[in-house]
Amino acid sequence: MKVRKAFACGFLVLAAALVADAKSQGATPARCVAGKLYGLGTQKLAYYAEVKAVATAYRQPGAGAFANFGRVNANRVPTVLGVRGAVVGPDCLPRWLRVQLPRRPNGVTGYVSAGDVELGAVATRISVDLSARRLALYDHGREVLDATVAVGAPSTPSPTGSFYVNQKLRADPRGPFGPGALGVSAFSPVLTGWTQGGPIAIHGTNDPSSIGRAASNGCIRLPNAIFARVYALAATGTPVVIRA
Repeated sequence: MKVRKAFACGFLVLAAALVADAKSQGATPARCVAGKLYGLGTQKLAYYAEVKAVATAYRQPGAGAFANFGRVNANRVPTVLGVRGAVVGPDCLPRWLRVQLPRRPNGVTGYVSAGDVELGAVATRISVDLSARRLALYDHGREVLDATVAVGAPSTPSPTGSFYVNQKLRADPRGPFGPGALGVSAFSPVLTGWTQGGPIAIHGTNDPSSIGRAASNGCIRLPNAIFARVYALAATGTPVVIRA
């Protein structure tokens, strides 16, 4: 996506956005406030961070380390964190990023040093309505796709909350995931003993009869042809909101 590429090293652009946010909040007109945490992301644009080599997550900037992330994850694809805010310096450049992490508990956040990651942005957004069994994909705030999905069975429900696409994986089109999967930074609330902790994904299926039903182990299933469109449009870092 053009937005994603344009922001691959976008700290200066982000700084400009933070200055604008500072102005809107009544801060010094030409500058942001050093040391302040600014929220990031809108309905049309979201940020993500790709780990360069190693990134340590802290409970507060520089204090209370509780997790480390390497350049690639267990599936050997780049480690991506969902950016939710930035703590800036006097030059309005981020010093620390508040990020959502792809680990339990669902939705957990921490702080990583801005120097340990590359910043990017995406203009896509995914919304999943479990009760309606529908998935909607938005691009720059405009709905571009709406489809019926299969959701978690009563015994293995899909988690709810605000997450993000943390990885894109290819699969055997004849297998249970169809042509691939969009890994989501969420985990099954019940399948804690599964490989990699029971991660949730949006994927295709070799059981099209399950579409429209509560039939999965917590993942969101789409018909393969529709999933291929979602896979092509939704970049890594795309926000995913799953609601009951």
